[in-house]
Amino acid sequence: MLKACDDMLLLSDPRVAAVTVADHGEPLVPAGIRPLRPGTPASALRVRADVARRLALAQAALPAGTHLALSEGWRSPTAQAAIAARYATTVEAAHPGAGPDEVARLTSRYVSPVAVAPHVAGAAVDVTLVDDDGVELDLGCPLDATPEESEGRCFTAAHVPPTSRALRDTLAAALGGAGFVNYPTEWWHWSHGDRYWALVTGAPGALYGPVGA
Repeated sequence: MLKACDDMLLLSDPRVAAVTVADHGEPLVPAGIRPLRPGTPASALRVRADVARRLALAQAALPAGTHLALSEGWRSPTAQAAIAARYATTVEAAHPGAGPDEVARLTSRYVSPVAVAPHVAGAAVDVTLVDDDGVELDLGCPLDATPEESEGRCFTAAHVPPTSRALRDTLAAALGGAGFVNYPTEWWHWSHGDRYWALVTGAPGALYGPVGA
């Protein structure tokens, strides 16, 4: 059973798009943590400079033998749009009675509209935990699993085995302590400085807007 998301703040919410942005041009820099997968393009391992600094703080807060591993940071607007379109097709098939607005809302559980996408702003990271040897730890479902594929286990608060729950809590403590906020439908997605972060934290505005290629 998929966990309901009616009570979650999703990226399709008009309040997210209404957040103002005061982007001062902080550059994209290497994230500074190990890539999860060999061969990940260097562009996907970049984030805003202060986001990289905060990732270092989060890494330092993890227990010995546990490390952050980065699946993706910055994402181009073109790639974001392609992922959104592809997943919208999955949503339409899974929810044949849903109208366009509902399809857009359900799609935003997994991929953000381009205009407000934290990854496009260089403000978000998809991360997990690995051991000293770089072996990925089990946080309850694969990173990037859709709500349909994971039967809702991708949701941060979903019921998962105790060992996986403990790892999710460890990840949350480290990243939350470094100033990141989590997207509640994706345990792996954390951001700082984007519109979603600003709305969740009550900041007067976003620090980062979209960054082109």
